Amino acid sequence: MLNAVAKPLVKLVERYLPDPYIFVLLLSLLVFVAAILFEQQSPLAVAQQWGDGFWGLLSFSMQMLLVLVTGFMLASTPLVSSLLDRLALLAKTAGQAIVLVTLVSLAASWLNWGFGLVVGALFAKALARRIQVDYPLLIASAYSGFVIWHGGLSGSVPLTIATSGHFSEAQIGIIPTSDTIFSSFNLLLVAALCLVVPLLNYLMRPKVEDAVYIDPAKLTPETLPDLTTERPADKLENSFVITALIVMAAVAYLLQYFAKAGGLNLNIVNFLFLFLAILLHGTPRRLLHSLQQAIQGGAGIVIQFPFYAGIMAVMMQSGLAQSLSQWFVSFATAESLAFWTFISAGLVNIFIPSGGSQWAVQAPVMIPAALELGAEVNRIAMAVAWGDAWTNLIQPFWALPVLAIAGLKAKDIMGYCLLQLLVTGGIICLVLSFA
Repeated sequence: MLNAVAKPLVKLVERYLPDPYIFVLLLSLLVFVAAILFEQQSPLAVAQQWGDGFWGLLSFSMQMLLVLVTGFMLASTPLVSSLLDRLALLAKTAGQAIVLVTLVSLAASWLNWGFGLVVGALFAKALARRIQVDYPLLIASAYSGFVIWHGGLSGSVPLTIATSGHFSEAQIGIIPTSDTIFSSFNLLLVAALCLVVPLLNYLMRPKVEDAVYIDPAKLTPETLPDLTTERPADKLENSFVITALIVMAAVAYLLQYFAKAGGLNLNIVNFLFLFLAILLHGTPRRLLHSLQQAIQGGAGIVIQFPFYAGIMAVMMQSGLAQSLSQWFVSFATAESLAFWTFISAGLVNIFIPSGGSQWAVQAPVMIPAALELGAEVNRIAMAVAWGDAWTNLIQPFWALPVLAIAGLKAKDIMGYCLLQLLVTGGIICLVLSFA
């Protein structure tokens, strides 16, 4: 039904969207010019800000690379691969596959954003191995579930303001998650998106003659070469004893961690994925064989994330992000502040694709505005959160792990994601403004 709308968008994006590396270079140049023109920064000052911030995401870059690698290694184990294939049996048609992968991605992303990115892409590949379905739309559907993450259990903004000692505590105090993640308006928004996003993906299915299929053989991991045990070193590489001992150490750590009420975060998700992969592969050699296949898709993360760190530094240090937020606030009222906060957060997210960093930039502008106008601070905070999540639909930064797992390029899925952006944006605006 919506193919007539989606098709020209897909063609437009395929023709004009450059590789994500070119995209981040163009964003860098745009930020340079904007900082010079609108913030009266000298070219040398902007270059200094950019260079100083260039390596600011090294830790996060490694985390994201591990999201890709550990997720791939876990999925390539015989047990997990078999489980994904069995779950894929629930879908009998291409339309059912689209809906099922979207629902799985939405649920996983609500639980934890890193978990959602990996699970959706891996499940999409399992579906594509057994059902003839338009592969770009299938992967776009897996990625579209990510739009819900900041309204879920790992949302950085609501978790930050619910934590004692956060930087805005003197102004707004501690805002519990019952007023943000579990508030009536946020739960309504999550429920609405869980209905609309799968339906929209289903309605965007192309005609059979326009569909892009993939050979299932290309989605099957390479088999491990014949094992040899000629050398003592070979026996170590093929030993389950070493695996068992190191997994026991990991289990001991996790038991202590969760006994202290530790929650899921990106490091714990990666830790779980890694040691489950180590255990389920059985031997170091099988794990390393899987690693060699997994690491091939990580090049985009390695080269692009430093550029985004530089962009974030210029946006924050030059005052560009604050000025942009203040401009939107300048004509807002108590009733419309949530709407304009959401729109400004979506725009800022293109340049600062990090929920925590974005809140640090926008909170000093949005919180005083909410207090002065008498708007609900918890709603304004969630407007920032949802704006951050919303434009991730067209931000290649977050799509890189999914694209690497799927073996696609950004231009292959962003046409579908663009239509999702337009529809979900309208729903989020309505709920934030009137619910």
